Amino acid sequence: MRGADLVARTLADAGVRTVFSLSGNQIMPIYDACIDANIRLIHTRHEAAAVYMADAWAQVTGEVGVALITAAPGFANGLSPLFSARAAESPVVLLSGDSSVSQDGMGAFQELDQAAIAAPLTKAAFRGSAADELGHDIAKAVRIARSGRPGPVHLALPFDLLNADVPEDSVPEAAASDADISPIEDAAVQTITEALRGAARPMILTGPAMNRSRAGDVLDTLSAVTGVPVISMESPRGLKDPSLGAFAEVLGQADIIVSLGKSIDFTLGFGQPAAVDAACRFYLADAEPDAIERARRSIGPQLVSACRADPDIAARAIANAYKGSPARDGTWQETVAAAIQYREAGVSSSGDKIPSWALCEAVQRALDAADDPILVADGGEFGQWSQAFCTAPTRVINGPSGAIGGGICYAIAAKLARPDATVIVMMGDGTSGFHFGEFDTAVRAGAGIVAVIGNDARWNAEHLIQMRDYGEQRLVGCELNATRYDLAAAGLGCHGEYVTKSGELDAALARAISSGKATCVNVDIEGFGAPNFVRSA
Repeated sequence: MRGADLVARTLADAGVRTVFSLSGNQIMPIYDACIDANIRLIHTRHEAAAVYMADAWAQVTGEVGVALITAAPGFANGLSPLFSARAAESPVVLLSGDSSVSQDGMGAFQELDQAAIAAPLTKAAFRGSAADELGHDIAKAVRIARSGRPGPVHLALPFDLLNADVPEDSVPEAAASDADISPIEDAAVQTITEALRGAARPMILTGPAMNRSRAGDVLDTLSAVTGVPVISMESPRGLKDPSLGAFAEVLGQADIIVSLGKSIDFTLGFGQPAAVDAACRFYLADAEPDAIERARRSIGPQLVSACRADPDIAARAIANAYKGSPARDGTWQETVAAAIQYREAGVSSSGDKIPSWALCEAVQRALDAADDPILVADGGEFGQWSQAFCTAPTRVINGPSGAIGGGICYAIAAKLARPDATVIVMMGDGTSGFHFGEFDTAVRAGAGIVAVIGNDARWNAEHLIQMRDYGEQRLVGCELNATRYDLAAAGLGCHGEYVTKSGELDAALARAISSGKATCVNVDIEGFGAPNFVRSA
């Protein structure tokens, strides 16, 4: 057995059946080993796409997502999605090829200290040093990725170790990959529940790892039992998250905030006035000690209690402790729900092209008609419209990192994870250009996604900034061609639809879904800035 076989077997024992990859010299032994381990390789057109796909796989399945890319320049191409996966709290393992240990310091082909580069972007980054320990290295990477606040881990795999002979008994026990659990103490549960019971306007906030798609029924149960609004926050726009409507207006009224893994960071106005009332008290349950210390620095004496615990375990414990308690008056819950549901954008269309919200409404009708809908929403101005007006039980967005361009990659992974689902990805024409070549991957992998491109022929966010700050006469560098993306995708083997009128949207989307093929629906839209929902006083 080779080191590469040890890697593949350990992955399989950890439940990994799909790996997203772009081939390269140093990882060919693992490709060969994956055949015998019955691991499916999804071969992408760019290394970053493989990491984005691993991220989405983790979010949709709850499993660890694995990406496998080659050394040095290939590894460097995969760095940006690591930052996104870290912010999205996705359990991802990035495996990279590496130059041989026996040639260290000799100027080997693509010799690079990859672990040092990946370290700031991951929960852990390390390099294999012994062939017979590679299985334990894999198990360690999977365990760290899954434990506590989930996140990406990087492991560099030297070429000579992958080809070295190792004993058959080198494969670690499957339990070596199991996540470490941080329970919550009874005293901490009591402190939090008493604070919630005594508050007039309490809120419970969760982070990306406990969003509505990934936490299942846990959040609904917690809200129903406690009578307290439970809000998940995962947008880079923070309190201006369009999917949360006018939430910022009610956050400032809260007298108690219980954070279950929600970082007290820029997305929450650092917990400072005017985002949060100066008298508001905070209670934290977080698996990451650094997050607790960061909160102490930000909110100081407003942090009444903080404990180290896995947020999902804390949520269940709080719900259990609340059972049998008198029901709360529902007025505060209704107030918060009304703010979140508010959707008056305050803009009007010129009538020349399809307004963003009309396209979103048509997509929502298609999602509502699907038996198992999955929505993927990229970033950018059009991405904010889709996040505001479209929803599905399973949703993947660009996340707190604010990175753009990964949408089509997310969608492909989601479709491969749930082949019978209707997966619709919404992205602007700017973001679609980052990984347009992955339409080819979708075709080869048989991933029948529906990609809806809102095409306003420009980078609209920057265009609007230039208009606002410098004036119309100083617009530069933000225009794009009015490209027929539907024809470009058709050239890669996809079904294409081109829509210029609102009345054509429903039929075009229906054809796209019924085709069963990877599809590009190219829609001419009127470019609007991202919606900002503010209710009048």
